[in-house]
Amino acid sequence: MNAASPIYLDNNATTRVDPRVVAEMLPLFTEHWGNPSSLHRFGEAAGERLRAARGQVRALLGAAQDSEIVFTSGGTESNATAILSALEAAPRRREIVISRVEHPSVLSLVHHLERTAGYRVHTIGVDRLGRLDLAAYEAALSPNVAVASIMWANNETGTVFPVEMLAGMARRHAIPFHSDAVQAVGKIPLRLAGSAVDMLSLSGHKLHGPKGVGALYVRRGLEFQPLFRGGHQERGRRAGTENTAGIVGLGKAAELALANLGDANTRVRALRDRLEQGILRLVPDCFVAGDPEARLPNTSTLAFEFVEGEAILLMLNRQGIAASSGSACTSGSPEPSHVMTAMGVTFTAAYGAVRFSLSRYTTEAEVDRVLDALPGVVARQRGASPYWREGDTAARAMA
Repeated sequence: MNAASPIYLDNNATTRVDPRVVAEMLPLFTEHWGNPSSLHRFGEAAGERLRAARGQVRALLGAAQDSEIVFTSGGTESNATAILSALEAAPRRREIVISRVEHPSVLSLVHHLERTAGYRVHTIGVDRLGRLDLAAYEAALSPNVAVASIMWANNETGTVFPVEMLAGMARRHAIPFHSDAVQAVGKIPLRLAGSAVDMLSLSGHKLHGPKGVGALYVRRGLEFQPLFRGGHQERGRRAGTENTAGIVGLGKAAELALANLGDANTRVRALRDRLEQGILRLVPDCFVAGDPEARLPNTSTLAFEFVEGEAILLMLNRQGIAASSGSACTSGSPEPSHVMTAMGVTFTAAYGAVRFSLSRYTTEAEVDRVLDALPGVVARQRGASPYWREGDTAARAMA
């Protein structure tokens, strides 16, 4: 391990909890530990903080009302709740629309429903930059569709989809629209009030909040069926005693994310570009995967020809640098990511994909250390690969 301070560039997997978030949460364990549903003063104190957090999340999303925010355990629960609610609300509609590059929490659920409940799933493809096939999406919309669920931004490439337009297209067919915005919330400005988005998922640990807490935006007036039934918590939309400390932490993280949106789209973007351009200059036969224009400001996935991405990650880790091969929910798989495959990236490049995801804590010195280390790492791995020696000419021709 490098003696220098470790460098963390895997923020799309999870983020460091902001110390100010921790400070906001601590009193919920030591002073205001009451059940927020209780009528005594201990419950009232906890309930007051829960209500404040709801307002903080509503502000970050640009939603119209605090009551449109339902607290959950995270992105996976929010996604499942949104999709299953839409299906239960329209039992005669037997079709679902998603994209090929959705997060596994959506893909696995929807394909399970396809196998076990007979739903027809329209899986919309993307082009080589990860952009959604808009014509195919529009063609899939019909009165038979119970829900369209398209992510706001891809977790691997950072490609941002035109969600407001997609939601508007769905509304013209009276189809509820949900977006997994786990990667987008806190990185790009959102304004749900007045939009056609009916439901939206977010997760606290992606925006410097705690793990185990998230939220689902549910547009006022939308017919909604809860996933968990029992108590009256969350206006009957999510039973179970609230994770009050986690919710308060999420609220503070949302407040800080809103205050730092300008930084994310200027300083963090500039650091991302510095890293990306430096790698492209210093390392031969690699390219950026994703839309160069419509992309999250913190995300850069590079595909390195004829080298294993996981081997690169292991060697970077030995030098104190943390990055990722893609979604943390699919790491360890011997196959290239489904996102790279959907984009038509060749196997030799997709197998060498490495994702760098920055945060507001990332510094210029850290980026420069990665640029110092990465070229040698890739060169050593390629030097040991018979595929690189055999494919050297072909790889350069493809670059």
